[in-house]
Amino acid sequence: MQGKQLRKLEAELWRAADQLRANSKLTASEYSMPVLGLIFLRHAYNRFQKVKVEVEKDLPVHPQRGRRPVTKKDFEERNAMFLPDNAQFDYLVSLPESADIGEAIDNAMKLIEDEYDNLKGVLPKNFSIFSKDLLRELLRIFNKEVLQKAEGDLFGKIYEYFLNKFAMTGAQEGGEFFTPMSLVQTIVNVIEPDHGIVFDPACGSAGMFVQTGYFIESEGLKPAEKVTFYGQEKADLNTKLAKMNLAVHGLEGNIQEGNTFYEDKHDLVGGADYVMANPPFNVDGVDKAKDIVKKDPRLILDGKVNLPKNDNANYLWIQYFYNYLKPTGRAGFVMASSASDAGHSEKEIREKLVKTGAVDVMMAIGNNFFYTRSLPCTLWFFDRAKESDKKKSDKVLMLDARKIYRKVTSKVNDFSPEQLQNLICIVNLYRGNTKKFECTVKSYLQTSADLAKETAEASTELQKQLQKVLKTVSDFATKYAKENKEANAFVDALNIEETASIYEQQNKLIAEVKKAKADIDILESIAHLCKALRKPQDKLIKQLLDAISTAAKEYQLSKNKDWKELNLKEQLDQLKALQQQLSGNPDEEEPGLLHETEYFYKQAHWLTSRFPEGIYTDVEGLCKVVNQKEIEAKDWSLSPGRYVGVDTSTDEDFDYEERLNEIHIELDGLNEEAIALAKTISENFKELAI
Repeated sequence: MQGKQLRKLEAELWRAADQLRANSKLTASEYSMPVLGLIFLRHAYNRFQKVKVEVEKDLPVHPQRGRRPVTKKDFEERNAMFLPDNAQFDYLVSLPESADIGEAIDNAMKLIEDEYDNLKGVLPKNFSIFSKDLLRELLRIFNKEVLQKAEGDLFGKIYEYFLNKFAMTGAQEGGEFFTPMSLVQTIVNVIEPDHGIVFDPACGSAGMFVQTGYFIESEGLKPAEKVTFYGQEKADLNTKLAKMNLAVHGLEGNIQEGNTFYEDKHDLVGGADYVMANPPFNVDGVDKAKDIVKKDPRLILDGKVNLPKNDNANYLWIQYFYNYLKPTGRAGFVMASSASDAGHSEKEIREKLVKTGAVDVMMAIGNNFFYTRSLPCTLWFFDRAKESDKKKSDKVLMLDARKIYRKVTSKVNDFSPEQLQNLICIVNLYRGNTKKFECTVKSYLQTSADLAKETAEASTELQKQLQKVLKTVSDFATKYAKENKEANAFVDALNIEETASIYEQQNKLIAEVKKAKADIDILESIAHLCKALRKPQDKLIKQLLDAISTAAKEYQLSKNKDWKELNLKEQLDQLKALQQQLSGNPDEEEPGLLHETEYFYKQAHWLTSRFPEGIYTDVEGLCKVVNQKEIEAKDWSLSPGRYVGVDTSTDEDFDYEERLNEIHIELDGLNEEAIALAKTISENFKELAI
């Protein structure tokens, strides 16, 4: 399924599911679980059906007894969930109108829980509170043909989309149960959790584990054979979300409910290979007078327990993450930016952490990466293996990524896949691994070269079609003008001055592409030609289409027999399709070949212009490797911005078109807010009868 198809499907499913809120008095947090429960059930049934076919195909046939029935064990051996008859999606969809559909869904959830102890009390069983008609409509929506054929990864994406949307609508206070995927992916790709025990003591909806699963699968391995997931979460609802999320993605984990400040459910001090988390920031009110806190082994640094003197719990979390690690373990976590420079007792703890040599990478993240918080944050990374390496223990990579982002909405930013890869390349270069950098640059250049060839082919076809349309219409207009002198304006409108120039640019691009290969110098020329052609070409086609449309209305050509016989609609549709292929479709947020060819070249250029030798070097305003003396000189600050400096060079990579697009997104968001506000004011006036 392509990106735009997935986005359409997600949006349609969300609109349908949001009916639960619109047609009930439930809060977002109350209706989120039933919706996620239906996604869970649909996915489980898809997997059940697929595996059932595979199992039955492999079962031996007995001469007298035939095939034996499939069993629960058959499904579990293939990492699928066994579903009793009355818990299968088709059973629920085919229930008669008279049936109590809410009760039937509740029972389906109960039957699944009876089969699996790890899901006991996890699945939602409050469907009876919704109307029968509403539930039937939801089942129908989730029974679409595209969903019947959907594989696990698609369902995982839909599940994550819904978690995201619930976070944005305030389904959970502070959106704490959902860490934006960009940040999770960054953490996973920096610490590379590929074996042993993976622990998240503030696991929310288990997003860290899901992305770890993807990371391991991308290496061609099976998560279940490589890692064991352990999670802890304070809220009951979030614990259930985590267990459901793991099940939806075909993963298993030991998720325990408990307040991490006072309970260590897994007793993993010194036992985790990887720790990753997005803990709640700036939590006040932890009772430090409790013995369990005062004697907590997770707070030991330099031989003693370190209790921050203020009420802020940030440095409790930071110490937990360090102490959970094995001597070779790595940690990655999200933290409030203020923690990087906090003073007094927190500064003393930070000094001790730096002196261990475990602090590996500090990455500053810009505003608006969270759905419910606009403030910036910092990603911290520990690598305890550095402690015993004299060369590495004194080094920390400071990486300022605050200017690196993609605008999703007026209030939400993230990293594009390429921006994320570029950041990971920098981390790998710092660690002395040049292979990731080389492969990424090569991949960008090869993608750009491949797209350039597609661009040339499409440009050739577009030119032919443009010439064909122009000739067809010009011949008609010239003939028509002989009989209708006022139609000379139509002939003049078709004599667009830029036509020859556009053909020349197209031909130059087509000729240049013949030399295209994964070479940055060759692709630089092609990228510039792509950028230079896009707008003039679009302008020419728009002028042509406008001229044809205006003439058709002015001269009532729809009644003209000769005009009808041209069958121009088909020709124009083909021209528009080729233009869309090259220039993209803004309505679908889908870029065209011209933009994509240039884009992937620019990604390669972004990396190679900053690291021309293919090895790590400090880059002003972006990254710097510092030692402990430099950190001490800045009062043990771990804020990247204090070290990397400011990039004062002329930014030739600055994309004015992209910035203009961002401004449009911001404007759209402000317009939406203005409309909503105006509606609220109007409703308030009506209520006041003014």
